[in-house]
Amino acid sequence: MEQKKMFDIESELKKLPSSPGVYIMHDAADTIIYVGKAILLKNRVKSYFRKSTKKTAKIEKMVSQIESFEYIVTDSELEALVLENNLIKEYSPKYNTMLKDDKTYPYIKVTVGEPYPRILFSREMKKDKARYFGPFTSATAVKDTIELINRLYLLRTCNRVLPRDIGKERPCLNFHIKKCSAPCQGYLSQQAYGESIEKALAFLNGDHKSVIRELQSKMEQASEELRYEDAIEIRELLNSIHMISQKQKITDSGLEDKDIIAIAKEENDAVVQVFFIRNGKLLGREHFYMTHVSGDKEPEILSDFVKQYYAGTPFIPKELMLQMEIPDLEIIEQWLMVRRGSKVKIRIPKIGSKEKLVELASQNAALILGKDRERMKREESRTIGAVKELETYTGLNRITRIEAFDISNISGFETVGSMIVYEKGKPKKSDYRKFKIKTVVGQDDYASMREVLFRRFQHGLEEQKLLDEKEITHEMGSFTKFPDLIMMDGGKGQVNIAKEVLQELNLVIPVCGMVKDDHHRTRALFFQNEEIEIEKGSEGFRLITRIQDEAHRFAIEYHRALRGKTQVKSRLDDIPGIGPARRKELMRNFESLEEIRAASIERLMDVKGITKNVAESIFLFFHAE
Repeated sequence: MEQKKMFDIESELKKLPSSPGVYIMHDAADTIIYVGKAILLKNRVKSYFRKSTKKTAKIEKMVSQIESFEYIVTDSELEALVLENNLIKEYSPKYNTMLKDDKTYPYIKVTVGEPYPRILFSREMKKDKARYFGPFTSATAVKDTIELINRLYLLRTCNRVLPRDIGKERPCLNFHIKKCSAPCQGYLSQQAYGESIEKALAFLNGDHKSVIRELQSKMEQASEELRYEDAIEIRELLNSIHMISQKQKITDSGLEDKDIIAIAKEENDAVVQVFFIRNGKLLGREHFYMTHVSGDKEPEILSDFVKQYYAGTPFIPKELMLQMEIPDLEIIEQWLMVRRGSKVKIRIPKIGSKEKLVELASQNAALILGKDRERMKREESRTIGAVKELETYTGLNRITRIEAFDISNISGFETVGSMIVYEKGKPKKSDYRKFKIKTVVGQDDYASMREVLFRRFQHGLEEQKLLDEKEITHEMGSFTKFPDLIMMDGGKGQVNIAKEVLQELNLVIPVCGMVKDDHHRTRALFFQNEEIEIEKGSEGFRLITRIQDEAHRFAIEYHRALRGKTQVKSRLDDIPGIGPARRKELMRNFESLEEIRAASIERLMDVKGITKNVAESIFLFFHAE
């Protein structure tokens, strides 16, 4: 492979241009760790390496890891902002404040570009001829609203192309149950159908009163004419409308689309609360977690949120109301205007009802953060806290990665091994591995465990060598990372097997046994030739139990999967005359393949379904090898 040229930071700093652009910081592994934008690249990038520049602890740590940087020149700061957003989204650098959000919000889509429009549920807002309402925070509420409108105005829900397909097929079930006016049959003119769509659009814009008045009149008339079933159906429609109306609390007489945004931050955690106001109505709210915020100030985090959130959402409101001034406010306004296609204003209200709305959002953010911190404290106690207890029991320091191993078989048939991984007290399922035993015949848990451990660590050593030679990357090498502690499902015997394998491979990794009592429950640890009693009910005890149970579960599930797959063949499948039923009977009567091999023809004939010819076939199969 081509040797990478050494990067001289001092000389490269002198080459920086006095232009707007984006800079990208790399660490020793060539991983992107930070992306930023600048009006003047020369001044901004140099400031990171200038000792006189005051930096936060996070930035100091980031700078200490920079091995190289690159930059992209842009024509304007606005272009730099867009590029910065795209690069952050693509690479998720660990020192950039990140919006932790994978949500897609539902919209109501009215296909007004069609001669006979439909009202649809949509997860994205496209640049087409349709009209969109939203975004909403509840998919259920959107679906209920669409169903209600279709019932109110008897709108079509089919995919037929109208008017081309009018009269070509019979009307669907919706027409027969009075849920569609069947424009596909020409029963309703395009003009009359269009009037129903206009009413539906008015309803979506918040005009519920006229619909309520019309329905109440129809309900009274149906009741007077003794059409009680019709009256009950209309009453149900009215109840649905009232429910939807109550969810849309009036908050602003301006009848505009706006988002109210506020933040709450404590130490290393931050939550941003957003209220969605559409046509003057509060349609919903949502909170978002921001990561990598240590050392960052609230205005900076809020600025990062606005850039990342509105880069990903298809709907940009006319106005954003923020809790505080943010950096790059004017350039962000320009960028939002370009994305929306019309003017967008960012305001920081100081007095009046708008300020109260922002304060309400701020209070909600603080409430969510408070609850979340309590949850995180409990989670930390059962994870990191439990690992610290384990360190106390064993006398080890800085245990981060734990690997546990288990063996599963049924009387020596299809023996398998499992490796599970816990990092910082939490399962890391992406690193779990399964092993199908290849070298051991019959039931021998020690030999099987030896094979599993040898394969795991031998493979890891080979991958580490390839990594050093730059033949693979960290992402490609699934076994390159070794544990800080190995935990074996068992006592002294299993621990000694692990120690022998590690010694053979010249590896030094602490090994601990998880000892169970007569009832197969976790009882103690076996470490450095001693049994260590664990306080039952402690977080450390619970963690050990979870690890032991998880290793066992993972091995059992793999074993069941192998047994359940018809394509999995045992050696018995290669014997003429042995099918699933006879194989099952042999497994029930013998503890292992070794016992079947050692059995006489007479003993084999004692098994249900095994005739003399089949018994001779089995005997010859094993003894002809």
